[in-house]
Amino acid sequence: MDWLSLIPFVIVIGLSIWLKKILPGLVLAVLVGGLLVEFSVLGGTRETVSYVVTTLSDENNIKIIAFLYLFGGLIGMMQISGGIKGFSEWIGDKIESQRGLLSLIWLTLPFTFMMPMFRTMMIGPVVKSLMKDMRITKQKVGFTLDVSTSSVIVLLPVATAFVGFMISLVESGVQKHNLDMDPYQIFLLSILFNFFAIVMLVIGLIRTFWSSSKQERQPEKKEEDQKQDYHRAGIEKELSTVKAQPWNLIVPLFLLLGLSLYLLWQDGVAKGADTVFQAFSEADATFVMLLAVFITIILTFAFYMIRRQSMEETIYHFYDGGNQLMQAIVLLILVWSLSLVTEDLGFSKFINATLGSFLPGFTIPAIVFILGAITSYFLGSSWGTWGIFMPLGMALAVSTGASIPLTVGAVFASGSFGAMTSPLGDTTITTASILEMPLVDYARYKLTLCSVGAGIAAAIYLAVGFFMI
Repeated sequence: MDWLSLIPFVIVIGLSIWLKKILPGLVLAVLVGGLLVEFSVLGGTRETVSYVVTTLSDENNIKIIAFLYLFGGLIGMMQISGGIKGFSEWIGDKIESQRGLLSLIWLTLPFTFMMPMFRTMMIGPVVKSLMKDMRITKQKVGFTLDVSTSSVIVLLPVATAFVGFMISLVESGVQKHNLDMDPYQIFLLSILFNFFAIVMLVIGLIRTFWSSSKQERQPEKKEEDQKQDYHRAGIEKELSTVKAQPWNLIVPLFLLLGLSLYLLWQDGVAKGADTVFQAFSEADATFVMLLAVFITIILTFAFYMIRRQSMEETIYHFYDGGNQLMQAIVLLILVWSLSLVTEDLGFSKFINATLGSFLPGFTIPAIVFILGAITSYFLGSSWGTWGIFMPLGMALAVSTGASIPLTVGAVFASGSFGAMTSPLGDTTITTASILEMPLVDYARYKLTLCSVGAGIAAAIYLAVGFFMI
């Protein structure tokens, strides 16, 4: 009866594609999984709640949740303090050419790499205001912004909103399969194997700076894309009136980056590491990042008070910023719960007895990447794709002898594809909205370029998988 473990995955993928949202599918999948474990309405519901409670009782899970909420709160504080607005206005005065505009998008990475939505919302308005006097298409600018965001942030090992989540998924797989491997070290190695992000980074740089006399046609704005979202209109209006103060962004960002790197090194050394790389591998990355953002928030709050920022507004927008990540937090809790229930239903055993028995090990990374990429395009969620496919990828890698870091890299690459190309993805929607482009046309424009990158990445996974067996 191990095949029953596939039902929750079928539900979450199918319902997410149908509804174009992943959250309802995850809720139903966990609920159905609980009913399959305990085949009665009351008993199954009790099991479902039990899985959620077990997830929330895990020390590492709480660390991840706390980090995400505090990170969102820090962004909210920087917004209301005028840090984002101030930096945008300061850098905007220095751009005079098309090449300078595109270079700006890349050069802002050291200050905006921590979260895709944060980077897009910070740089987008500046870029939009600078485009008015330049002969450059919105699609090219949007693609440059998105590729420099989605392709780079997933390749960074510290101080991003993704790291804690990604490490937790790897750690879950390591524990389930009793692997004698360090989760953070696997994560670090998987970065080298995120071939889609690496290929798209190269394509993005070439595409960005390749001179061409032929101007791309800018599509007309369609009526359905002119609809406004009033959900946060009041807060957005308030943020537009704040006084521009660039140091209110620069100081917190450098604090967070510096503290993350220093505390990782210190924790690793305390555990007996001799080199920097070894220290990063040995350190408790989840706790270190939580500690770094916690200290950063305290120091930032003190810094803002010295600069006479409103305490009430700062606190309010701290909560507002944290609440903006509640969807990701709820998604994460459900993904963890889904992993628990499918394991109890015998998912790993089923994979070992079926797919793992006849698929050549060297094909596993490529297969996982292709299936994950297709799914992530319909879901529009890298987080959801990672959560769904990491258990599958780890199980297949263990049963076939495929390289675990390579397979983990393929899972993360598949989510990157959806985040970069899907018209349902936050990155595409936010960029199209800020630059006022038709969403569907812009997504189609990116899909053409990203499909090339995905094809190259799949071929590399096959080749590297063959040589690593």
